[in-house]
Amino acid sequence: MISYATPTANSNIVLEARALTRRFGGLVAVNNVSFNVNKHEIFGLIGPNGAGKTTLFNLITGFIPPSSGKLIYQGAEISQRRPDQIAALGIARTFQNIRLFGELSALENVIIARHLHTKSNMITGVLGLPPAPSEELKTKQKALDLLDLVGLSDRADEKAKNFAYGDQRRLEIARALGLKPQILLLDEPAAGMNPNEKQQLSAFIRSLRDRFNLTIILIEHHVPLVMGLCDRIAVLDFGQLIALGEPAVVRNNPAVIEAYLGNE
Repeated sequence: MISYATPTANSNIVLEARALTRRFGGLVAVNNVSFNVNKHEIFGLIGPNGAGKTTLFNLITGFIPPSSGKLIYQGAEISQRRPDQIAALGIARTFQNIRLFGELSALENVIIARHLHTKSNMITGVLGLPPAPSEELKTKQKALDLLDLVGLSDRADEKAKNFAYGDQRRLEIARALGLKPQILLLDEPAAGMNPNEKQQLSAFIRSLRDRFNLTIILIEHHVPLVMGLCDRIAVLDFGQLIALGEPAVVRNNPAVIEAYLGNE
């Protein structure tokens, strides 16, 4: 049984965006966006293609810095942190375009993520000095546990590039969990899935949230999944936040209907 410690903070807010803006030349991809995400919340991010959703994920995870504004995680600003620093703090993600190490096995993909939290260095690892041997055993077992969680433990030694699309999605989630996150960002996790698979995914995401005491933020285009799964939803359009609230409120927001949902 894998369990992660509950993060400590004085507030229920775990992540805060304050007037977050990102410009690419003359294009403003994220424009003065502000919101809070609460602990243990499943927070949805929706909007038309090109609305700035993935750019916002890239800002949160340090892949690009903001042009202005701030990101606050557990009371500390992380706006200028590198991706590895943000991952070490407890923010992990999957990608819209899957980014696995294709030539490595499923097990190796997850082990790489877990190495961020080991104390061994290159010398102790090469020479087999403590704590390397015991850490390697623990790391391998934790990685196998995560593969079992996503239903891939029987394929641990297969190369990631040989997995079907849906299995690669699950492997990417296992790798993200290997970072021992407190916030998990999922970028279009239901892409390419049929209706039955989407329903199973929704239950799986809830189980991950509860089992690991996670806060989850997801980008997803399948509106019924988002509306049925998320506690709150933020809607972006042309880089601006046009709505934020519980699903029933967002669903009936005239600006959201016009920009994204349509009258149907």
